[in-house]
Amino acid sequence: MPDTTAAIEVEGLRKSYKDVEVLRGVDLRVPAGSVLGLLGPNGAGKTTTVRVLSTLVRHDAGTVRVAGYDVAGEARQVRRRIGLSGQYAAVDEQLTGWENLTLLGRLLGMSRRDARARAGELLERFGLGAAAGRPLGTYSGGMRRRLDLASTLVGHPEVIFLDEPSTGLDPASRIALWEVVRELVAQGVTVLLTTQYLEEADQLADHISVIADGVVVAEGTADALKRKVGQERLEITLADAAGLATARRTLRTVVTGELTQDAQRGVLGWQLDDGLAGIAAAASALHEAGIEVVDFARRRPSLDDVFLGLTGRQADGGPG
Repeated sequence: MPDTTAAIEVEGLRKSYKDVEVLRGVDLRVPAGSVLGLLGPNGAGKTTTVRVLSTLVRHDAGTVRVAGYDVAGEARQVRRRIGLSGQYAAVDEQLTGWENLTLLGRLLGMSRRDARARAGELLERFGLGAAAGRPLGTYSGGMRRRLDLASTLVGHPEVIFLDEPSTGLDPASRIALWEVVRELVAQGVTVLLTTQYLEEADQLADHISVIADGVVVAEGTADALKRKVGQERLEITLADAAGLATARRTLRTVVTGELTQDAQRGVLGWQLDDGLAGIAAAASALHEAGIEVVDFARRRPSLDDVFLGLTGRQADGGPG
């Protein structure tokens, strides 16, 4: 029986191209009004998953429902309720920005007045108002990317698929995109996001699924995945790097794990197993030894650490 609280339900999803099995039993569940970050290296199956969910590709096996509808048997109903933004701008370069969005609104069944109003609203929202009357041939890559994202929202979709949405965007435009995503989610829209920027998933995703070799290898919140990789580390910076050897000997009385050091910066670090008690013990020992410390910093594992630990590869872009 379909889960009425989930906007996206995927069970046992399989897809092969000729003799290559790209998806080998993917399971996903995305509650309505939330963001799922789908992470994975090149060739992991991310983009194929998005193409199946958006009805562009038929899957070989498994159950896939979007907005309550089966993507194979009820594709038309699914398409009426989704928006899709790919890695490259899907717009007509012969038309102006305003004409692109207005035409799309008309194709989606809007009246002329509503299509024009929606186009104007989205152009302003994405900082393209001043360029609305210019042909796409005069747009920069970042401007085309923003127009593509705007086109995703013309039909007021319930579910949005953003496949590498920040490709081609400068940092300011990326942050603006994040704000738009947050606004949409606050309005009840569901977002599935694939991204090469792990900071983006950390900022936006309520839940993260890591896919590798066609299967989900880990899932959870960003914080939960970071905890799987390892504990927090404590790093101290000495006022005088020449005191590293003395500081190491001193810390050996209170630290049982491996000590790492950066001699050039005068930094010592170790895994923090006992929280604030461990910080207090280290600070006390160093103070009694007369060693001046200018900084105590707690370092949590990053999503980059998670990605590398789970897949054995650095995060990268390109087709997935």
